[in-house]
Amino acid sequence: MELNCLGMRCPLPIINLARAIKHDSEIILLSDDPATLADLSAWSRMTGHSFEIIGPDKYLVKRL
Repeated sequence: MELNCLGMRCPLPIINLARAIKHDSEIILLSDDPATLADLSAWSRMTGHSFEIIGPDKYLVKRL
């Protein structure tokens, strides 16, 4: 699944991701918010999910 959060600002990309990851085991997150990397790192640490940067403003998030 691809989750397009381009143009959204903190905390909306992470809120939308948290909702979407309940229904899919992998999500491609598109987000151009400068805080996304830091927010995604903290969220992943707290929830146990993993992510990797796969392109500019593009992240692959995996539910563990």
